[in-house]
Amino acid sequence: MSAVLTGVGLALPGVTTPEDLLAPVPGGAEPVDPAARIGKKGLRFKDRATQLALACAAEALTDAGLLGPEGLTVPGETVAVLVASNYGNVDTVCSVVDTIAAEGATGGVSPMDTPNASSNVIASTLAIKYGLRGPNLMVCNGATSGLDAVRWATALVGARRADRALVLAVEPDNEMVRRLTGADRIVDGAAAVVVERRAAAAVRGAEPRAVVSSAVRAGSVEACLERLAGDDRTPPAAWFGPGDGQGPGSALLPSGTVHHALAGTFGEASAVLGVLQCAGTIGWYAGGGAGPVYALAGRDGDDATVGLALLAPGRS
Repeated sequence: MSAVLTGVGLALPGVTTPEDLLAPVPGGAEPVDPAARIGKKGLRFKDRATQLALACAAEALTDAGLLGPEGLTVPGETVAVLVASNYGNVDTVCSVVDTIAAEGATGGVSPMDTPNASSNVIASTLAIKYGLRGPNLMVCNGATSGLDAVRWATALVGARRADRALVLAVEPDNEMVRRLTGADRIVDGAAAVVVERRAAAAVRGAEPRAVVSSAVRAGSVEACLERLAGDDRTPPAAWFGPGDGQGPGSALLPSGTVHHALAGTFGEASAVLGVLQCAGTIGWYAGGGAGPVYALAGRDGDDATVGLALLAPGRS
């Protein structure tokens, strides 16, 4: 593959940098305040997920050198947007449905709520706010959504549909999401990376933070790990995967492989997990880590595990 990660953004309680993801996150951290990060302008009438996404996107685009004081530093049509979220606007949707059931379709539904009931509202809002006029995709694909979005972004830039893509995942914490997931704590945050064609990054002098070596989808964790290892069977130095490192697939990895389990750190992560793993990989390399890193998300069966192999900056 010829894709690199050139930027990262995080909007999570108790987290400031990608390196923070590799250490225990302090308990009791305050929820992210998007208005404090990017100002109140443009946040009114937006749901929690969209507000978090706007703040996170600004950080990722700025970190990649794509957003400056005067706006985008590259043509808007060269930047795609891929957003992963399974529950992003479910509270708005349920509220609109309840209102229609009680008062009818022409009754009390607010015209400000109607646009927010669209499933792609987050992706379209980011494109409008930051002038990103490339391909635009909303991914609502269950546990693999985050890594699927990164995987499809690499395919998109590889096919030259765009030079780079903002890949963002977000889930809000509210009563409706808790009822649907059965979880008592939801991530209530966002993570983003910029996936860029290596040649396009080189033209503008952007420094890669990690290299996307391969991306696969398989029916189990074991099958995914085997395909990521390839014919040379190169083991990863670290992996972000399911469980505590002793579960499915762990027997295929050397005993010294460092395991980072981010799934339960912030509560139910859902779509955010895969992009969070990519951000954690950037943190791993920024902190002096070396060697290949694997990121896996999903569940066994039904071709439902997605994996990425990433390499240190400067590797091919």
